[in-house]
Amino acid sequence: MSRTDSFRSRLHAGDNLIGTFLKTPTSHAAEIVGGLGFDFVVIDQEHAPFDRIATDVALLAARATDTPALVRVPGPEAILSVLDCGATGVLVPHVATVEHAREAVALCRYAGGRRGFATSTRAGGYTAVPMWQHIKERDEQTVVVAQIEDPQALDQIEAIAAVDGIDSLFIGRADLSCAFADQSKDPPAVREAVEKICAAARKAGRPVSVYIGGESEATWLRSLGASMFVLSSDQGFLREAAARGLAGVRKAVAVV
Repeated sequence: MSRTDSFRSRLHAGDNLIGTFLKTPTSHAAEIVGGLGFDFVVIDQEHAPFDRIATDVALLAARATDTPALVRVPGPEAILSVLDCGATGVLVPHVATVEHAREAVALCRYAGGRRGFATSTRAGGYTAVPMWQHIKERDEQTVVVAQIEDPQALDQIEAIAAVDGIDSLFIGRADLSCAFADQSKDPPAVREAVEKICAAARKAGRPVSVYIGGESEATWLRSLGASMFVLSSDQGFLREAAARGLAGVRKAVAVV
């Protein structure tokens, strides 16, 4: 079984999965990251300039390296198109109610859901995959991640986590920090929210997904039960490497 096809089962098995955000609308970042052995990528339609065509190209590049690719959609209206283009699943922002969680699941499922049917797509092998095989495989393998980033969601977090078909809770710490308007380095309300979300996920048997900037955050969040880590982004890696290279050469030529 390919890495893409087995991603959902690995997520539910609690495997430590490490991926990154893709912010640059090209095929190159997906190829490079996939070639390095990252477990997955998240194409960011919400905060980066990915239109449908750019997303389609990035998904093609991810498939070329057998790299599972989720898409963070800007809203429910984008879910069908990214799944048709071959996304492994979706990361849905601002899931703040049980109803929103149920809607996200329904839009990703054929059986008992509301996903529009087509096999003339990349996901359907351009009609090469028989109808009921396609329905079975997509329903079994498509990943639905609910991003929890609103204080409102904390009031019903256990119910959201328990929604059938939600595969993981992604903790949006930056948005929670903005909502609580606490400018301190480690806002107590955000830390408390993180712990509450992790507890709800454990109770419901859902994996926890998180964004991390580096190793120390990974260690802390792993201790709370997180197993799916989104490390930086293609832009972050570019900036970090460019800054390091620039500083190194400036230091070298200064001593000549």
